[in-house]
Amino acid sequence: MEPTEKPQQRQAMGRRSFLSGAAALGVGAGFAAPAIVTRAAAADPSAIALRDQNLKFIGAEETYSTEELMKLNAINDEHKQFLEEIGLADLGPGRLAAMDDAGLNVAILSAHTPGVQDLPREQGIDLAYRLNKMIATGPIATYPGRYQAFATLPLQDPEASADELERAVREDGFVGAMTNGFIGTKFLDHPDFEPLLERAEALNAPIYLHPGYPPKEVLDIYYRTSHNGEDTEFQDYLFSGSGYGWHQEVLTQSLRMILTGAFDRFPGLQVIIGHMGEGLPFFYKRFEEEFTMVTGRSLQKPIMQYFSDNFWYTTSAFPQDELLHLLLRYISVDRVMFATDYPFADMKQQTEWFRAVDLPREDKEKIAFRNAERLFGIKV
Repeated sequence: MEPTEKPQQRQAMGRRSFLSGAAALGVGAGFAAPAIVTRAAAADPSAIALRDQNLKFIGAEETYSTEELMKLNAINDEHKQFLEEIGLADLGPGRLAAMDDAGLNVAILSAHTPGVQDLPREQGIDLAYRLNKMIATGPIATYPGRYQAFATLPLQDPEASADELERAVREDGFVGAMTNGFIGTKFLDHPDFEPLLERAEALNAPIYLHPGYPPKEVLDIYYRTSHNGEDTEFQDYLFSGSGYGWHQEVLTQSLRMILTGAFDRFPGLQVIIGHMGEGLPFFYKRFEEEFTMVTGRSLQKPIMQYFSDNFWYTTSAFPQDELLHLLLRYISVDRVMFATDYPFADMKQQTEWFRAVDLPREDKEKIAFRNAERLFGIKV
């Protein structure tokens, strides 16, 4: 690989290499978003070049990994090579050059799914601490103002997770935590995780609900597609992951947290979900119609109120006008934040997309950076 290659070129080459391997078994956090052009840009190609070039951006879902984490979480050698080639471990000049090229002022970093959640308890506790300290003493300290971070938590141990969240927030200045789907066979609504939810509320530290791969039993029932002995493992991982299952999983976990009363017990708890609401805008009216009556006595507020009071939403990897406007039909612009899902999606494509979106400047500033400033207590 030539040292003159740009980060975007390395990303494309890595993806082609990974996808060309017949034995490749799925991607850890999704493929790049398709080249979706806004209606404004389609009507006038100069719209991207001219509109809102001075807009600031905070990216709320920007992924990193390390050699150790990739070795633990990669599905196979081809997958690990893919993760290496797209620049997941680059938190220095390469990533900063991509941020500068895209106009991304601040990246909020989070560990590549599933983080440390699938490791034995003590190993998970140790690696979570080391990852968090590496981010705090490495890129955050080395490039002041360019990086913030979500804490990686050893969710196998809820008490240890609560303690590590508090340490990372108070000692390292982290802005919250990111979780990755199933913890074993449980979601965060399970009573085991109440110590973590209680601590997050007390710290005013939001939890980003990122998806993760399902347990084998779930994968076998919902997503296994081989019936004649053919090798569909790659297909099945995509089906259960970034291709479909991840989005349903996050929305399911979100509903479970509401329906089981987590936000009644912890009314100040704030949760973030990505990918333009993980399907919530599509289902919003159906949820309202189906659940309002049956939850009238079990919940303290109308069910859809929790989606406005306790949830925040990011645009990560879904640069589509129609989805953004549908989300804003039901959710206040004060609750939506920009994110790119880099390096699994093209950073510059998404900042250019958002500059061309047809929204008032005030609303665009809220989504691009002001809401994140307010939620995370940071300043661009």
